Amino acid sequence: MSSEQEDLKETDTEERFAFKKEESSAFKTEKGLTEETIRLISEDKDEPEWMLERRLRALRQFKEMPMPTDWPGQPDLSEVDLDEIVPYIRPDIDTRGGVDEWDDLPEDIQDTFDKLGIPEAEKKALSGVGAQYESEIVYQNMQERWEEKGVVFCDMDRAVQEHEEIVREYFMTKCVPPSDNKFAALHGAIWSGGSFVYVPEDTTVDMPVQAYFRMNSEGMGQFEHTLIIAEPGSEVHYIEGCSAPQYAAFNLHSGGVEVFVKEDAHVQYSTVQNWSKNTYNLNTKRAIAENGATMEWVSGSMGSKATMLYPSTILKGRGATDNHITIAFAGEGQDIDTGAKVYHNAPNTKSTIESKSIAKDGGRTNYRGLVHIADGAENSSTSVECDALMFDNDSTSDTMPYMEIQESKVDVAHEATVGKIGDEDVFYLQSRGLDDDDAKKMIVAGFIEPITEELPIEYAVELNRLIELEMEGSLG
Repeated sequence: MSSEQEDLKETDTEERFAFKKEESSAFKTEKGLTEETIRLISEDKDEPEWMLERRLRALRQFKEMPMPTDWPGQPDLSEVDLDEIVPYIRPDIDTRGGVDEWDDLPEDIQDTFDKLGIPEAEKKALSGVGAQYESEIVYQNMQERWEEKGVVFCDMDRAVQEHEEIVREYFMTKCVPPSDNKFAALHGAIWSGGSFVYVPEDTTVDMPVQAYFRMNSEGMGQFEHTLIIAEPGSEVHYIEGCSAPQYAAFNLHSGGVEVFVKEDAHVQYSTVQNWSKNTYNLNTKRAIAENGATMEWVSGSMGSKATMLYPSTILKGRGATDNHITIAFAGEGQDIDTGAKVYHNAPNTKSTIESKSIAKDGGRTNYRGLVHIADGAENSSTSVECDALMFDNDSTSDTMPYMEIQESKVDVAHEATVGKIGDEDVFYLQSRGLDDDDAKKMIVAGFIEPITEELPIEYAVELNRLIELEMEGSLG
């Protein structure tokens, strides 16, 4: 590839994440969180009474809970004024629940997702695609061959209407109740959009399904909910992508993810997030794994002013397995606080956590993790590895692992390393013909390889490109 082609590719990729559209909506609530606002959201969605009741109960719990401020070294949340957030914006599209033909989308929304590469990825690598714009899904499509096998992939608002019994049983009752934390309660009150995935018994979806979440408006919050149910012996890979343009006012992303991995099922949940640097990213993600089940979390967190994200798995069944691979990148003015939580509640369970972080220009990364092995979870094993890479003396990287071991017949390992890019490594690569910037990019590419090799090639390339642009300060 010529240098001119590379420059064009770089400009194209940067523009894809920097652009914004004029706000256009069919319905928009006022700022702030009141019972009236919750009722308006529920009424606009034509929800059943039980969902409204759950929203109002979550709102009451939210108001009773203090803002989390007492975690050692946590990001500063003092700027998060929830009375200044617009919690719900329904985009100007005729069909509620989105359309299933790309050409039926309004031109401005098509243009947004065209720039993000969604239709191209759908053609090449995906079994199904959902695209959320502001507070609601605007496009949803699933390959016919999976629908014929009983696989369901639709937006959550449609699932409430068409799969009411299943949603009522699982939604924020067993996995992530509103009482879990303040932002889970906030989410339970004003959630909107997101994905519902149901995979029948012994069904393997051999191509990933993806949902992409886009915040376009200034000063809004996005609160999508993802509910995945993998029946016994089934398998699915779900990919989540997120972005937002840069504004002066802060935006808030507080999604919720619940994954139910039944006996001998296998779910991989991959996230590539590139929020703008005025966004607070405060999510709750959790899975419950039954006997012999496998849960995998692959997470790439960059962008955002502050992130607090700790995907967790409850290993409920004998022989269940949980794997986490996370990468965090923090530049100037960013505080990326990420990690993982695993609860070994049954014998012969296994978990691995591999965390990679990169900090430059005074940014801060932090690994915050918890591994709990309960009394009676004998013959369980866990391995935690945290590696941090810093570009300069102004950047910070912390590691805060916490282990609660209540069973003696277990195997526990932990390893942590922190270091700067070595001058000798850069010198060696320069001696092979690379300049300083390209040498550092190659070192970082090798550092993050464990996560990129777990993604489909299109997404691995995109993640590497985003990391390169973050290194150059070209995003946000």
